[in-house]
Amino acid sequence: MKILYAIQGTGNGHVSRAREIIPHLKKYGDLDLLVSGTQAEVDLDDEVKYRFHGFGFVFGEKGGVDFLKTWKQFNTAQFLSDVKKLPVKDYDLVINDFEPVCAWACKLKGKKNVALSHQSAFVSDKTPQLKGFHWGKIIMNHYAPTNAHVAFHFERYDDFINTPVIRSEIRNLNTENLGHYTVYLPAYSDEFILNQVKKFSNIKWQIFSKHSKNSYSTDNAEITPINNEKFQKSLASCEGFLTGGGFEGPAEALFLKKKVLAVPMKNQYEQQCNALAMENMGVLVIWNEREFASKLQNWVQDDKIIEVNFPDETAQIIERLINTYGNKF
Repeated sequence: MKILYAIQGTGNGHVSRAREIIPHLKKYGDLDLLVSGTQAEVDLDDEVKYRFHGFGFVFGEKGGVDFLKTWKQFNTAQFLSDVKKLPVKDYDLVINDFEPVCAWACKLKGKKNVALSHQSAFVSDKTPQLKGFHWGKIIMNHYAPTNAHVAFHFERYDDFINTPVIRSEIRNLNTENLGHYTVYLPAYSDEFILNQVKKFSNIKWQIFSKHSKNSYSTDNAEITPINNEKFQKSLASCEGFLTGGGFEGPAEALFLKKKVLAVPMKNQYEQQCNALAMENMGVLVIWNEREFASKLQNWVQDDKIIEVNFPDETAQIIERLINTYGNKF
């Protein structure tokens, strides 16, 4: 069986999860990989057959998406050309992790494909979501159209939703508490974060930056460009994790029994919904910058750890996907 696995390359979560899924997919046939997007610092160990610019957002420095840079970097003609050229009908099974080039190639060429993603959890009304009308939900529903869904979320809200894929390298970490706090807030500038944490001069902050190419230090903080190995070491030994409203990062921290403080990106529907789900679980969430200082202080002083159960079920999930959709799509 020939399998195409298309992966979103905006942010690190999709690629990190793919690193765990790829070895299982290889057991069932000849696997080709496709990646689009330009914002991930984590890379795959396996050869990527198709690399596209795609259409992903650019992180800003004020808590949200930089819409101007996002629009400027999108090349409509190139996107349409990539969609047209991609030979999706050469494959027996196409699997898509919220990747638009492959999804639209399948839709326009009449090739069925199955979503294997966190975003597909939002197909279910049982998944925590913001009330009312939101443009973000419309965009998310049409960004990467698929025909079937295998999803991941913090809880099993529906029968097609699984708990997070926790990478083996995370599962195998030896954890301890050295007292520092790990920070990953890619939508905020280093300056903004430093202004928040400098008030806690007795605490060491290890900040992983989306915006700095060089490491540097202040009195109580270390700023480091994104590095997978250094980040894992910091996370394994931290007291708490200050992060955005992503999915894989908070899931890994919760699995490691670290306390989490989430700051979802402004006007980013998925992150806002993720934050709502985390808040329902008991995770503290900063919904706007006015409450940043007070909630950060409350969180630092609180020792609350959220108990989660994220069993290692990746092999079974992929087996069910293959048995259900292999040679049928």
